[in-house]
Amino acid sequence: MKFTFKRGVHPAGQKTIAKDIPLREFPTPAEVSIPLSQHIGAPAALCVAVGDRVLQGQKIGEASGFVSANVFSSVSGVVKAIVKKRTAIGSYCDHVVIENDGAYEETLLSRLAELTPDAVKSRVREAGIVGMGGATFPTHVKLSPKTPVDVLIINAAECEPYITCDYRLCLEKPKEALEGVRYLMIALGVKRAIVGVEDNKPDAVSSLKSVAPEGIEIVSLKTKYPQGAEKQLIFALTGRVVPEGALPSDVGCVVDNVHTALSVYEAVALGKPSFMRAMTISGKACSNPGNFYVRNGVSYEEIASFAGMLPETVKVISGGPMMGFAQADLTPSTGKGTSSLLFLNEGEVSGGDKPISACINCASCASHCPMRLMPMFIERAVEEEDAAKAKSLSALSCLECGCCAFVCPASRPLVQSMRRAKKLIRARGV
Repeated sequence: MKFTFKRGVHPAGQKTIAKDIPLREFPTPAEVSIPLSQHIGAPAALCVAVGDRVLQGQKIGEASGFVSANVFSSVSGVVKAIVKKRTAIGSYCDHVVIENDGAYEETLLSRLAELTPDAVKSRVREAGIVGMGGATFPTHVKLSPKTPVDVLIINAAECEPYITCDYRLCLEKPKEALEGVRYLMIALGVKRAIVGVEDNKPDAVSSLKSVAPEGIEIVSLKTKYPQGAEKQLIFALTGRVVPEGALPSDVGCVVDNVHTALSVYEAVALGKPSFMRAMTISGKACSNPGNFYVRNGVSYEEIASFAGMLPETVKVISGGPMMGFAQADLTPSTGKGTSSLLFLNEGEVSGGDKPISACINCASCASHCPMRLMPMFIERAVEEEDAAKAKSLSALSCLECGCCAFVCPASRPLVQSMRRAKKLIRARGV
Protein backbone atom coordinates (compact mmCIF):
# COMPACT_ATOMS: atom_id res chain seq x y z
CA MET A 1 0.00 0.00 0.00
CA LYS A 2 1.25 3.44 -0.94
CA PHE A 3 0.60 6.10 1.70
CA THR A 4 0.18 9.62 0.39
CA PHE A 5 -1.89 12.82 0.38
CA LYS A 6 -4.08 14.52 -2.21
CA ARG A 7 -2.69 16.87 -4.88
CA GLY A 8 0.98 17.96 -4.97
CA VAL A 9 3.53 17.81 -7.79
CA HIS A 10 6.34 15.59 -9.13
CA PRO A 11 9.49 17.65 -9.74
CA ALA A 12 12.59 15.90 -11.12
CA GLY A 13 14.36 14.29 -8.17
CA GLN A 14 17.99 14.98 -9.17
CA LYS A 15 19.07 12.83 -6.22
CA THR A 16 21.46 10.62 -8.23
CA ILE A 17 24.07 13.41 -8.13
CA ALA A 18 24.88 12.79 -4.45
CA LYS A 19 22.82 9.89 -3.10
CA ASP A 20 25.53 7.22 -3.43
CA ILE A 21 28.27 9.32 -1.82
CA PRO A 22 28.69 8.36 1.87
CA LEU A 23 28.79 11.01 4.58
CA ARG A 24 32.21 12.37 5.46
CA GLU A 25 33.43 15.26 7.57
CA PHE A 26 33.72 18.61 5.84
CA PRO A 27 37.14 20.27 6.30
CA THR A 28 36.81 22.89 9.02
CA PRO A 29 38.17 26.31 8.03
CA ALA A 30 40.53 28.48 10.08
CA GLU A 31 37.60 30.61 11.19
CA VAL A 32 33.90 30.01 11.81
CA SER A 33 31.15 32.61 12.08
CA ILE A 34 28.30 31.13 14.14
CA PRO A 35 24.86 32.81 13.96
CA LEU A 36 23.00 33.35 17.23
CA SER A 37 19.70 32.87 15.41
CA GLN A 38 19.58 29.36 13.97
CA HIS A 39 16.00 28.65 14.93
CA ILE A 40 12.43 29.91 14.86
CA GLY A 41 11.84 32.22 17.81
CA ALA A 42 13.98 34.68 19.76
CA PRO A 43 17.71 34.76 18.94
CA ALA A 44 20.03 33.34 21.58
CA ALA A 45 21.59 35.86 23.96
CA LEU A 46 25.36 36.18 23.66
CA CYS A 47 27.20 34.65 26.65
CA VAL A 48 30.85 35.00 25.60
CA ALA A 49 33.05 38.02 24.92
CA VAL A 50 35.75 38.92 22.44
CA GLY A 51 39.03 37.39 23.61
CA ASP A 52 37.45 34.43 25.42
CA ARG A 53 38.80 30.98 24.63
CA VAL A 54 35.98 28.53 24.02
CA LEU A 55 35.78 24.76 23.67
CA GLN A 56 33.98 22.72 21.08
CA GLY A 57 30.48 22.16 22.46
CA GLN A 58 30.63 25.16 24.81
CA LYS A 59 27.52 27.32 24.99
CA ILE A 60 28.08 30.69 23.35
CA GLY A 61 24.42 31.74 23.09
CA GLU A 62 21.75 31.26 25.78
CA ALA A 63 18.13 30.62 24.79
CA SER A 64 16.31 33.90 25.48
CA GLY A 65 12.83 32.46 25.88
CA PHE A 66 10.79 29.26 25.73
CA VAL A 67 10.68 29.43 21.92
CA SER A 68 14.42 29.84 21.47
CA ALA A 69 17.48 27.56 21.48
CA ASN A 70 20.98 27.44 22.92
CA VAL A 71 23.86 27.91 20.46
CA PHE A 72 27.23 26.18 20.84
CA SER A 73 30.74 26.60 19.52
CA SER A 74 31.60 24.13 16.77
CA VAL A 75 35.37 24.41 17.32
CA SER A 76 37.82 25.27 20.06
CA GLY A 77 39.58 28.59 19.78
CA VAL A 78 39.42 32.29 20.61
CA VAL A 79 36.42 34.55 20.05
CA LYS A 80 37.73 37.02 17.52
CA ALA A 81 34.71 39.29 17.00
CA ILE A 82 30.94 39.69 17.29
CA VAL A 83 29.54 40.86 13.95
CA LYS A 84 26.09 41.42 12.50
CA LYS A 85 25.78 39.48 9.29
CA ARG A 86 23.12 38.32 6.83
CA THR A 87 21.73 34.81 7.23
CA ALA A 88 20.68 32.47 4.43
CA ILE A 89 17.04 33.56 4.69
CA GLY A 90 17.92 37.23 4.28
CA SER A 91 17.59 38.46 7.86
CA TYR A 92 20.44 39.84 9.95
CA CYS A 93 21.67 38.65 13.34
CA ASP A 94 24.80 38.65 15.50
CA HIS A 95 27.46 36.08 14.62
CA VAL A 96 30.24 34.88 16.92
CA VAL A 97 33.48 34.74 14.95
CA ILE A 98 35.85 32.12 16.40
CA GLU A 99 39.43 31.53 15.32
CA ASN A 100 39.82 27.77 15.08
CA ASP A 101 42.92 26.56 16.95
CA GLY A 102 42.68 23.09 15.38
CA ALA A 103 42.75 21.32 18.76
CA TYR A 104 39.00 20.55 18.91
CA GLU A 105 39.11 20.34 22.70
CA GLU A 106 35.54 19.67 23.70
CA THR A 107 33.15 19.85 26.58
CA LEU A 108 30.19 17.49 26.80
CA LEU A 109 26.90 17.58 28.65
CA SER A 110 26.72 15.50 31.84
CA ARG A 111 25.28 11.98 31.64
CA LEU A 112 21.59 11.60 32.41
CA ALA A 113 20.95 9.74 35.64
CA GLU A 114 17.66 8.32 34.33
CA LEU A 115 15.56 8.37 31.19
CA THR A 116 12.41 10.03 32.46
CA PRO A 117 10.20 12.20 30.20
CA ASP A 118 11.23 15.36 32.04
CA ALA A 119 14.92 14.44 31.90
CA VAL A 120 14.83 13.81 28.14
CA LYS A 121 12.91 17.04 27.47
CA SER A 122 15.34 18.98 29.62
CA ARG A 123 18.32 17.45 27.78
CA VAL A 124 16.82 18.28 24.37
CA ARG A 125 16.39 21.89 25.47
CA GLU A 126 19.84 22.04 27.04
CA ALA A 127 21.43 20.67 23.84
CA GLY A 128 19.77 23.33 21.68
CA ILE A 129 18.11 20.81 19.35
CA VAL A 130 15.78 22.19 16.67
CA GLY A 131 13.98 20.74 13.66
CA MET A 132 16.81 19.62 11.41
CA GLY A 133 14.65 19.21 8.33
CA GLY A 134 14.94 22.95 7.75
CA ALA A 135 12.05 24.37 9.78
CA THR A 136 14.32 24.83 12.87
CA PHE A 137 11.45 24.90 15.37
CA PRO A 138 12.88 24.26 18.89
CA THR A 139 12.27 20.56 19.58
CA HIS A 140 11.68 20.94 23.33
CA VAL A 141 8.58 23.02 22.51
CA LYS A 142 7.17 20.19 20.39
CA LEU A 143 7.82 17.79 23.26
CA SER A 144 5.54 19.86 25.52
CA PRO A 145 2.17 19.67 23.71
CA LYS A 146 -0.86 21.23 25.38
CA THR A 147 -3.09 18.33 24.32
CA PRO A 148 -2.50 14.57 24.73
CA VAL A 149 -0.77 12.79 21.84
CA ASP A 150 -0.69 9.09 21.01
CA VAL A 151 1.68 8.82 18.03
CA LEU A 152 5.09 10.22 17.10
CA ILE A 153 5.67 10.65 13.38
CA ILE A 154 9.22 10.77 12.04
CA ASN A 155 9.77 12.53 8.73
CA ALA A 156 12.37 10.67 6.66
CA ALA A 157 10.58 11.42 3.39
CA GLU A 158 13.19 13.93 2.14
CA CYS A 159 10.85 14.98 -0.66
CA GLU A 160 12.84 18.02 -1.86
CA PRO A 161 14.88 17.42 -5.04
CA TYR A 162 18.67 17.06 -4.75
CA ILE A 163 18.84 16.62 -0.94
CA THR A 164 20.12 13.21 0.21
CA CYS A 165 21.67 13.73 3.66
CA ASP A 166 18.73 12.18 5.56
CA TYR A 167 18.82 9.24 3.15
CA ARG A 168 22.50 8.69 3.98
CA LEU A 169 21.72 8.88 7.72
CA CYS A 170 19.07 6.17 7.30
CA LEU A 171 21.66 3.96 5.57
CA GLU A 172 24.65 4.72 7.78
CA LYS A 173 23.16 5.39 11.24
CA PRO A 174 19.80 3.59 11.42
CA LYS A 175 20.31 2.24 14.96
CA GLU A 176 21.29 5.62 16.35
CA ALA A 177 18.41 7.39 14.61
CA LEU A 178 15.84 4.90 15.88
CA GLU A 179 17.31 5.07 19.38
CA GLY A 180 16.71 8.81 19.17
CA VAL A 181 13.13 8.04 18.14
CA ARG A 182 12.80 5.91 21.27
CA TYR A 183 14.01 8.81 23.43
CA LEU A 184 11.44 11.11 21.79
CA MET A 185 8.73 8.51 22.54
CA ILE A 186 9.81 8.51 26.19
CA ALA A 187 9.63 12.31 26.32
CA LEU A 188 6.12 12.30 24.85
CA GLY A 189 4.90 9.24 26.77
CA VAL A 190 3.70 7.49 23.59
CA LYS A 191 3.92 3.80 22.70
CA ARG A 192 3.77 4.17 18.92
CA ALA A 193 6.01 5.84 16.36
CA ILE A 194 5.80 5.79 12.56
CA VAL A 195 8.78 6.59 10.34
CA GLY A 196 7.78 7.65 6.83
CA VAL A 197 10.25 7.18 3.95
CA GLU A 198 9.45 7.84 0.28
CA ASP A 199 9.39 4.71 -1.87
CA ASN A 200 12.19 5.98 -4.12
CA LYS A 201 14.52 5.00 -1.25
CA PRO A 202 13.82 1.26 -0.78
CA ASP A 203 17.29 0.61 0.66
CA ALA A 204 16.67 3.22 3.35
CA VAL A 205 13.37 1.53 4.20
CA SER A 206 15.13 -1.84 4.46
CA SER A 207 17.96 -0.38 6.54
CA LEU A 208 15.55 1.06 9.10
CA LYS A 209 13.30 -2.01 9.15
CA SER A 210 16.29 -4.26 9.88
CA VAL A 211 16.89 -2.54 13.24
CA ALA A 212 13.43 -1.19 14.13
CA PRO A 213 12.34 -2.24 17.66
CA GLU A 214 8.79 -2.99 18.70
CA GLY A 215 6.58 0.08 18.65
CA ILE A 216 8.43 1.79 15.78
CA GLU A 217 6.86 1.18 12.36
CA ILE A 218 8.67 1.92 9.08
CA VAL A 219 6.28 2.93 6.29
CA SER A 220 6.99 3.39 2.59
CA LEU A 221 5.34 6.60 1.30
CA LYS A 222 4.43 7.39 -2.26
CA THR A 223 7.07 9.63 -3.84
CA LYS A 224 5.42 13.01 -4.30
CA TYR A 225 6.14 16.59 -3.28
CA PRO A 226 5.55 17.89 -0.54
CA GLN A 227 5.20 14.46 1.10
CA GLY A 228 7.35 15.62 4.02
CA ALA A 229 5.16 18.60 4.92
CA GLU A 230 3.77 18.14 8.44
CA LYS A 231 0.05 18.11 7.68
CA GLN A 232 0.47 16.03 4.51
CA LEU A 233 2.63 13.49 6.35
CA ILE A 234 0.11 13.17 9.18
CA PHE A 235 -2.70 12.55 6.68
CA ALA A 236 -0.63 10.05 4.68
CA LEU A 237 0.35 7.99 7.74
CA THR A 238 -2.71 8.27 10.00
CA GLY A 239 -5.57 9.61 7.90
CA ARG A 240 -6.00 12.45 10.42
CA VAL A 241 -6.67 15.96 9.16
CA VAL A 242 -5.16 18.92 10.99
CA PRO A 243 -7.77 21.72 10.86
CA GLU A 244 -6.89 25.23 9.77
CA GLY A 245 -5.17 27.09 12.59
CA ALA A 246 -4.63 23.88 14.60
CA LEU A 247 -1.42 22.09 15.56
CA PRO A 248 -0.50 18.44 14.91
CA SER A 249 -0.88 17.80 18.64
CA ASP A 250 -4.55 18.78 18.32
CA VAL A 251 -5.06 15.53 16.38
CA GLY A 252 -2.81 13.50 18.68
CA CYS A 253 0.44 13.71 16.69
CA VAL A 254 3.91 15.18 17.02
CA VAL A 255 6.16 15.28 13.95
CA ASP A 256 9.96 15.34 14.05
CA ASN A 257 12.63 14.87 11.40
CA VAL A 258 14.88 11.79 11.31
CA HIS A 259 17.97 13.99 11.64
CA THR A 260 16.39 15.58 14.71
CA ALA A 261 15.99 12.09 16.18
CA LEU A 262 19.68 11.41 15.55
CA SER A 263 20.58 14.69 17.31
CA VAL A 264 18.43 13.63 20.28
CA TYR A 265 20.32 10.33 20.44
CA GLU A 266 23.66 12.16 20.43
CA ALA A 267 22.52 14.56 23.16
CA VAL A 268 21.02 11.89 25.44
CA ALA A 269 23.43 8.99 24.93
CA LEU A 270 26.67 10.86 24.18
CA GLY A 271 26.15 14.26 25.84
CA LYS A 272 26.81 16.02 22.54
CA PRO A 273 25.02 19.36 22.00
CA SER A 274 23.88 20.46 18.55
CA PHE A 275 26.73 22.18 16.71
CA MET A 276 27.19 19.99 13.64
CA ARG A 277 24.85 18.48 11.07
CA ALA A 278 24.71 16.39 7.91
CA MET A 279 24.12 18.36 4.74
CA THR A 280 24.13 17.79 0.99
CA ILE A 281 26.23 19.74 -1.49
CA SER A 282 24.83 19.18 -4.95
CA GLY A 283 23.89 20.56 -8.35
CA LYS A 284 25.40 20.21 -11.81
CA ALA A 285 27.41 23.41 -11.41
CA CYS A 286 29.82 22.00 -8.81
CA SER A 287 32.57 19.45 -9.36
CA ASN A 288 32.67 17.93 -5.86
CA PRO A 289 29.12 17.13 -4.72
CA GLY A 290 28.42 14.87 -1.76
CA ASN A 291 27.03 14.49 1.73
CA PHE A 292 29.00 15.96 4.61
CA TYR A 293 29.03 16.49 8.35
CA VAL A 294 29.46 20.27 8.52
CA ARG A 295 30.10 22.33 11.64
CA ASN A 296 27.94 25.36 12.29
CA GLY A 297 29.53 28.61 11.17
CA VAL A 298 31.23 27.51 7.94
CA SER A 299 30.78 30.24 5.33
CA TYR A 300 29.05 29.45 2.05
CA GLU A 301 32.15 30.85 0.35
CA GLU A 302 34.25 28.08 1.95
CA ILE A 303 31.71 25.48 0.83
CA ALA A 304 31.65 26.86 -2.72
CA SER A 305 35.44 26.68 -2.87
CA PHE A 306 35.54 23.09 -1.59
CA ALA A 307 32.64 22.03 -3.83
CA GLY A 308 34.36 23.38 -6.91
CA MET A 309 31.68 25.87 -7.92
CA LEU A 310 31.87 26.11 -11.72
CA PRO A 311 31.77 29.31 -13.80
CA GLU A 312 28.43 28.23 -15.29
CA THR A 313 26.71 28.57 -11.89
CA VAL A 314 23.68 30.81 -12.34
CA LYS A 315 21.96 30.22 -9.00
CA VAL A 316 23.03 29.14 -5.51
CA ILE A 317 20.21 27.90 -3.26
CA SER A 318 20.37 27.27 0.47
CA GLY A 319 17.97 24.39 1.12
CA GLY A 320 15.95 22.63 -1.56
CA PRO A 321 14.98 24.17 -4.91
CA MET A 322 11.28 24.23 -3.98
CA MET A 323 11.39 25.86 -0.53
CA GLY A 324 14.97 27.02 -0.24
CA PHE A 325 16.37 30.54 -0.58
CA ALA A 326 18.41 31.77 -3.55
CA GLN A 327 21.54 33.54 -2.35
CA ALA A 328 22.61 37.01 -3.41
CA ASP A 329 26.19 36.24 -2.33
CA LEU A 330 28.17 33.64 -0.38
CA THR A 331 28.53 35.52 2.93
CA PRO A 332 26.02 33.49 5.06
CA SER A 333 27.23 30.67 7.32
CA THR A 334 25.87 27.19 7.96
CA GLY A 335 23.56 26.59 10.91
CA LYS A 336 21.37 23.88 12.39
CA GLY A 337 18.85 24.17 9.55
CA THR A 338 21.30 24.12 6.62
CA SER A 339 20.22 20.89 4.94
CA SER A 340 21.90 21.63 1.62
CA LEU A 341 23.67 24.11 -0.62
CA LEU A 342 22.92 23.75 -4.33
CA PHE A 343 24.93 25.07 -7.27
CA LEU A 344 22.70 25.14 -10.35
CA ASN A 345 23.47 25.79 -14.01
CA GLU A 346 21.29 27.33 -16.71
CA GLY A 347 19.68 24.01 -17.64
CA GLU A 348 18.64 23.29 -14.06
CA VAL A 349 16.85 26.61 -13.63
CA SER A 350 15.50 26.96 -17.17
CA GLY A 351 11.87 28.00 -17.01
CA GLY A 352 12.35 29.75 -13.68
CA ASP A 353 13.58 32.87 -15.44
CA LYS A 354 10.81 33.09 -18.04
CA PRO A 355 9.14 36.49 -18.17
CA ILE A 356 6.11 36.92 -15.93
CA SER A 357 2.86 37.22 -17.82
CA ALA A 358 -0.75 37.82 -16.83
CA CYS A 359 -2.68 35.06 -15.04
CA ILE A 360 -4.60 33.00 -17.64
CA ASN A 361 -7.09 31.64 -15.08
CA CYS A 362 -6.10 28.04 -15.75
CA ALA A 363 -6.40 27.14 -12.03
CA SER A 364 -3.34 24.86 -12.16
CA CYS A 365 -2.08 26.44 -8.94
CA ALA A 366 -5.34 25.58 -7.17
CA SER A 367 -5.56 22.05 -8.54
CA HIS A 368 -2.06 21.19 -7.30
CA CYS A 369 -2.07 23.03 -3.95
CA PRO A 370 -1.76 20.42 -1.16
CA MET A 371 -3.63 22.76 1.20
CA ARG A 372 -6.54 23.24 -1.25
CA LEU A 373 -6.00 26.99 -1.46
CA MET A 374 -6.73 29.38 -4.34
CA PRO A 375 -3.32 31.04 -4.89
CA MET A 376 -4.50 33.09 -7.89
CA PHE A 377 -7.21 34.78 -5.79
CA ILE A 378 -4.85 35.33 -2.85
CA GLU A 379 -2.36 36.97 -5.20
CA ARG A 380 -5.09 39.28 -6.47
CA ALA A 381 -6.06 40.20 -2.90
CA VAL A 382 -2.42 41.06 -2.15
CA GLU A 383 -2.17 43.25 -5.24
CA GLU A 384 -5.26 45.10 -4.01
CA GLU A 385 -3.84 45.17 -0.44
CA ASP A 386 -7.05 43.55 0.79
CA ALA A 387 -5.85 41.83 3.96
CA ALA A 388 -9.35 40.71 4.97
CA LYS A 389 -9.87 39.00 1.63
CA ALA A 390 -6.50 37.25 1.83
CA LYS A 391 -7.35 36.08 5.36
CA SER A 392 -10.77 34.79 4.23
CA LEU A 393 -8.98 32.78 1.51
CA SER A 394 -6.89 31.05 4.23
CA ALA A 395 -3.59 32.57 3.13
CA LEU A 396 -2.13 31.87 6.59
CA SER A 397 -2.49 28.13 5.89
CA CYS A 398 -0.05 28.30 2.97
CA LEU A 399 2.96 25.98 3.37
CA GLU A 400 5.08 28.06 0.97
CA CYS A 401 5.90 24.71 -0.64
CA GLY A 402 6.17 26.20 -4.13
CA CYS A 403 3.77 23.81 -5.92
CA CYS A 404 1.74 26.76 -7.26
CA ALA A 405 4.73 28.55 -8.76
CA PHE A 406 6.13 25.25 -10.09
CA VAL A 407 3.05 24.57 -12.25
CA CYS A 408 2.14 28.16 -13.21
CA PRO A 409 2.40 28.57 -17.01
CA ALA A 410 2.48 32.37 -16.59
CA SER A 411 5.50 32.21 -14.23
CA ARG A 412 3.62 34.20 -11.59
CA PRO A 413 5.67 34.73 -8.36
CA LEU A 414 2.97 33.03 -6.32
CA VAL A 415 5.08 31.98 -3.33
CA GLN A 416 6.26 35.55 -2.87
CA SER A 417 2.60 36.64 -3.05
CA MET A 418 1.70 34.14 -0.33
CA ARG A 419 4.46 35.51 1.90
CA ARG A 420 3.31 39.06 1.22
CA ALA A 421 -0.23 38.02 2.08
CA LYS A 422 0.83 36.70 5.49
CA LYS A 423 2.78 39.87 6.24
CA LEU A 424 -0.14 42.03 5.15
CA ILE A 425 -2.61 40.12 7.35
CA ARG A 426 -0.36 40.37 10.39
CA ALA A 427 0.51 44.01 9.77
CA ARG A 428 -3.16 44.96 9.48
CA GLY A 429 -4.09 42.88 12.53
CA VAL A 430 -6.88 41.07 10.66
